[in-house]
Amino acid sequence: MRDFSTPAASPESDAQPRLNRRQAAKVRTRQKVLDAARALFAERGYDAATIRDIAREAGMSTGAVFANFQDKAELFETVFGEEMTGLAHDFRIGAGSDGPVVKRLTGAMDAGYHRSLEHLPLMQAMIARSWFQPSEADLRSRAFIKPVIETLSAILQDGVRSGELRQDVETLLIARMLWDIWMSNFRFVAYDGWDAAALSAHIGKQTAMVLAGQTTTR
Repeated sequence: MRDFSTPAASPESDAQPRLNRRQAAKVRTRQKVLDAARALFAERGYDAATIRDIAREAGMSTGAVFANFQDKAELFETVFGEEMTGLAHDFRIGAGSDGPVVKRLTGAMDAGYHRSLEHLPLMQAMIARSWFQPSEADLRSRAFIKPVIETLSAILQDGVRSGELRQDVETLLIARMLWDIWMSNFRFVAYDGWDAAALSAHIGKQTAMVLAGQTTTR
């Protein structure tokens, strides 16, 4: 099975350049802006969260925000990148390291739902912004999403190696399909009032259907 644990870092890789007082203060300021932006994007979505509001939430001036980020779009993109990193981590933890493929995939995506439902406006903003951004930003967004899709693909590859899935299964294609399905289900939360339990049951059925015919069992 694929090992998702983080390898122990060497002393050389652990070594970080020491920051002087000014650099450390800049890092703290940037993180405060990011924390405030994430909180407001999660509460209000993209459009309703203004730079002025973000600065007020962070306890600083708008000038301090612009000293760290070119505009709100760059700030949101940074929040998006951090969210995808966290989502990929939750997918890996939710998947576990063994068990049937459908169960592991469902566990991964269920963990993602539990994370994301806490801030639905942020997910809605991410989905909406994905349709209205320059091509360069779209490429960066795909790079942020890539670790999440690779996590799903790795689970499928484990199923191929263990003999549970057919050898000719296109794991990356199916992983991308599952990601698209996972994202599309947020509309049931927004418009039909679904909770995490309803989403978990639904994504389990969807995953089983996607994998129907891909298993080696008869």
